[in-house]
Amino acid sequence: MKYSFPDNFWWGSASSALQTEGESQGGGKGLTTWDHWFANEPNRFHQGVGPQDTSTFCQNWKADIQLLKQLNHNSFRTSISWARLIPDGVGEVNPQAVDFYNQVFDELLEQGITPFITLFHFDMPMAMQEIGGWENRDVVAAYSRYAQICFELFGDRVLHWFTFNEPIVPVEGGYLYDFHYPNVVDFRRAATVAYNTVLAHAQAVRAFRAGHFPGEIGIVLNLTPSYPRSQNPQDVKAAHYADLMFNRSFLDPVLRGEYPADLVALLKSYEQLPACQPDDSAVIAEGTIDLLGINYYQPRRVKCRDSAVNPKAPFMPEWFFDNYEMPGRKMNPYRGWEIYEPGIYDILVNLRENYGNPRCFISENGMGVENEQRFIENGQINDQYRIDFISEHLKWVHKGISEGSNCLGYHMWTFIDNWSWCNAYKNRYGFIQLDLATQKRTIKKSGEWFAATSLNNSFDKE
Repeated sequence: MKYSFPDNFWWGSASSALQTEGESQGGGKGLTTWDHWFANEPNRFHQGVGPQDTSTFCQNWKADIQLLKQLNHNSFRTSISWARLIPDGVGEVNPQAVDFYNQVFDELLEQGITPFITLFHFDMPMAMQEIGGWENRDVVAAYSRYAQICFELFGDRVLHWFTFNEPIVPVEGGYLYDFHYPNVVDFRRAATVAYNTVLAHAQAVRAFRAGHFPGEIGIVLNLTPSYPRSQNPQDVKAAHYADLMFNRSFLDPVLRGEYPADLVALLKSYEQLPACQPDDSAVIAEGTIDLLGINYYQPRRVKCRDSAVNPKAPFMPEWFFDNYEMPGRKMNPYRGWEIYEPGIYDILVNLRENYGNPRCFISENGMGVENEQRFIENGQINDQYRIDFISEHLKWVHKGISEGSNCLGYHMWTFIDNWSWCNAYKNRYGFIQLDLATQKRTIKKSGEWFAATSLNNSFDKE
């Protein structure tokens, strides 16, 4: 069967500054939380590989953009590093960074590739973290200024802006589950970080609209559908709680301009609400977006708790649900994630039925695999598993679009095998293989498949 996509569909991939640029302490850049954390706890990073060893985009941007063109990308998402552009987060703009990003954006446009640019992709300037990070409203103000500077510097060429990538992840990682710096486990502080991130987002949106910049502004959310173990009312309620905390805590403010009332009531009843100021709700109401990026990797399966909560334990989301391992689920064993392709369709249906069918696109979807050298045939990685993964997800995207979902594109994670936070280079995600020793780039079989799919705006599949 042939799966054809709408005209002008966005075919591309996504990456981020911190995971690709390298030069983490060069080019006038300030330190990020990742530089600081790696310097202090290198043992937390796979094989001791830190952010200075990322995939050398700062040196190879021109050749890499040629490769994007070779893969028939018509669009590409990456981020600006706040710490590179404004090294201490609040002070002078770094002219070396302005030159670098100008060259990158100009070259992308020269090659017919539309830049999609994220302002914050987990890389808090250390100077900002030292005054409390997103717990401190001064950092919200500093971010708003940074966003305004980016619009002024690059807004004549960048027409698709995203305030944040996966803003729930720094909340989960940094303040609940100890997999990002500052490694805090404290729900109330996590709620403050999440709330202030929404305020920062809304202030950036307000600055964008006030400046009458061309183009549009949105946010990228990792949406993880919550599926109950059964239709038992307690399982359904558990899935509702998980959805409230991990999806709707950001989805509702950015699409509806307000928080879900039941989330507010829940946190209030446990005295976990962040500190609010009188005009916050008006600011948040102004933060509704033009375009939603959807990152989808896996579903969340939950059941009601089988045991009572220890009342002396720290308050956590898991007070309201347990994770559920569905028998017979399909797994990516390298990442430990379930592969469930219909989830991407369920997200589109939910947006269409409950959120007014916003303009959206798949901004990340991908499969990390360990030790891909096993699959080299005639000098090329034959990653048929990745082609199968992408095409099966695209079939469900196609179904959503055919039923009226306003989904405008598909960006794969990622372009070149890149550094992935604490996992470093353990799992590879790219269309292009990166040899760490030589920095040589080699297109994988999936890259050739994607180039053909983009060129034809369609693919054939049983």
